[in-house]
Amino acid sequence: MTRPGAPWQNWGRTETIRPQRVERPASAEAVQRAVQAARRRGMRVKAVGAGHSFSGIAVAPGVLLDLSDLSGLIEVDVPRGRVRLHAGTRLHLIPALLEPYGLAMENLGDIDRQSIAGAISTGTHGTGARFAGLSARVVGATLVTAEGELLTVDETRHPEMLPAVAVGLGALGILVDVTLQCVPAFLLAAVEHPEPLPDVLGTLGERAAASDHFEFYWFPHTDVALTKTQTRLPGDAVRRPLPPVGRWLDESLLSNGVYRVACATGRIVPAIIPPFSRLAVRLTGDREYTDRSDRVLTQSRTVRFRELEYALPAEHVRPAFEELRDLIRQRGWRISFPVEVRFAAADDLWLSTAHGRATGYIAVHRYWREDPEAYFAAAEEILLAHEGRPHWGKMHTQDAAALRDRYPRFDDFVALRDRWDPERVFTNRYTGRILGE
Repeated sequence: MTRPGAPWQNWGRTETIRPQRVERPASAEAVQRAVQAARRRGMRVKAVGAGHSFSGIAVAPGVLLDLSDLSGLIEVDVPRGRVRLHAGTRLHLIPALLEPYGLAMENLGDIDRQSIAGAISTGTHGTGARFAGLSARVVGATLVTAEGELLTVDETRHPEMLPAVAVGLGALGILVDVTLQCVPAFLLAAVEHPEPLPDVLGTLGERAAASDHFEFYWFPHTDVALTKTQTRLPGDAVRRPLPPVGRWLDESLLSNGVYRVACATGRIVPAIIPPFSRLAVRLTGDREYTDRSDRVLTQSRTVRFRELEYALPAEHVRPAFEELRDLIRQRGWRISFPVEVRFAAADDLWLSTAHGRATGYIAVHRYWREDPEAYFAAAEEILLAHEGRPHWGKMHTQDAAALRDRYPRFDDFVALRDRWDPERVFTNRYTGRILGE
């Protein structure tokens, strides 16, 4: 379906655009026709999934391809544990699609509203020092090229290109399907406790190495880390899920409802933020339960925010975090959103933020109605000094000149983009900035 462009905004309200045209293709052939028509007219094309990136990676001034109708399971190879999905399939729908086959995704981020194509194209990751990001489990993909042709990349067809396509930034073509390597369905035993921040920082490396999945949140103006440790169990282990009422109290009422009111009030009266943060760490983050992997790894976040996240060598996480903590204190900022720290294994994907090194992630957030500029700029300066690489789907200020030295395969990726899309059919202002015009 084609219609004139209407204003489009991403979830974080950091980007707004009125595309010239909006199309909702429901098949790979419809994507081909849309790309061919746009190319004939000299128009640029960008695909949009859930619009959950905070950067401008999905902004479409020309033709916006809304892939919402390109959703669902295409085929399953049960013996090999592989599934082929339409590119617009939302992450939160995938567990139910895999359940009849006894499969699960190996890891997930803490938000599951994104499309699978958007998640892998921006390098979305979860946490766990032994587990790489979502893109590292891509074993095949089909994309529509700038010529409007279908190109399949997998272990037998153009396998050398798979490490580029798996985190393609939307710059190499329009993904129409993705094949994932899955694992047998499993449970996670979750232990969430508030702990003294100095104790957590002092044992950070050991905790990450000893756990299947470990992360922590720190609310500025407190000395408490809300730790989350998760242990993988077989799929037939005993489930001990959170009671429905308790889960609603923690995740809907407190973490979203009350928190939304506190953030909105704190914007007008910043003095309430420190006491509210101290109250928040006493009321939340203390529970133990065992449930299906997707129900433990992900959470509902309805309070709108903006985010900057950087990937650092794992050994740099503690000193970078301590500098960030000291900076907030020195500047006297009132920050209502927590700082999040996670970990991931190294991989060999060309533009993965974890390329070639064990990685830790530090993410900073601000309520969407607050100006994040000063906080994010200062945090970015610290994280860059610790060899940081920006998350492609989060806010940052880096360009191709700065990024080239941080990615060993950066020039290889740009050369491939130049070969596959010489006329820049899939370029927008953001990809032009980070890859060069």
